[in-house]
Amino acid sequence: MTLIMGDLNGLKVTNDAFGHSAGDDLLKKVTKVLKQCFRQDDIICRYGGDEFVIILTNTDSSATELIVERILALVDQQKIEKGMLSISFGWDTKNDEDDDIFQVLKRAEDNMYKKKLLESPSVRNATIQTIISTLYEKNSREEAHSKRVSDLCVQIGRNLHLSDREISNLKTAGLLHDIGKIVIQDGVLDKQGQLTEHEWIEIKRHPEIGYRILKNTIEMAELAEAVLGHHERWDGKGYPKGLSGEMIELAARIITVADAYDAMTTERPYRKAMSKAAAIQEISKNSGAQFDPQIADIFINNI
Repeated sequence: MTLIMGDLNGLKVTNDAFGHSAGDDLLKKVTKVLKQCFRQDDIICRYGGDEFVIILTNTDSSATELIVERILALVDQQKIEKGMLSISFGWDTKNDEDDDIFQVLKRAEDNMYKKKLLESPSVRNATIQTIISTLYEKNSREEAHSKRVSDLCVQIGRNLHLSDREISNLKTAGLLHDIGKIVIQDGVLDKQGQLTEHEWIEIKRHPEIGYRILKNTIEMAELAEAVLGHHERWDGKGYPKGLSGEMIELAARIITVADAYDAMTTERPYRKAMSKAAAIQEISKNSGAQFDPQIADIFINNI
């Protein structure tokens, strides 16, 4: 008897970005594939939020490997509207009656996690790329805005004499700072009239959603705090946490200035663009209130 442990990669990121209905769609697709690949007397069990266990009778390790290859080939053929379908598998065979079935399951799980360490990062990165692409398709203005903010962040970082690694992280954080807007309903971002209370609450969620998406991705986790804090204010009157001063991560304070300047100098459906001089004046006026005074000063005098 062989036990297979399967783990659906990227489910939490998909749930955070696209909602639980998208995650449920992934689970349904996986279930469909598994049912196609196993015999009638094999047993398929849901083992947790994103894990499956399959019990195979009269099946050795070599035969199991062929079955898993067949599953993975079918998974690759599935069309997914949101997110990305990928499963990591591990298995172990009970060769002796005296083998403890729970130890067999533990070895299968250990083998699965070894594979997941290799496979899952690329899936999470691909899922984040899908999120970004979907956001840009929903609102093409967001792509140009994010790139401009990223460029401004790099310029500020250089004037602050940050290290190459810090500047590289700052560049990426600038690109991803609004990734949480993926959850905002179409039409709200460019609404010409006044936002309703519900719409404003929805918009204010985007830093936290962005944080959750990035925090679940090992390669992007260190950028999560910068994304979470980019709507905080130096005086503590921002959101989502109401942090103030240097309690706000430096990268977030930099993004705040770059984001505000680009927002002010870019035309929106609900207002005309400010002149660069007027935007600089606004940053100066709000230095020490909305903006870190040191970063505001560097921006005004060097960018």
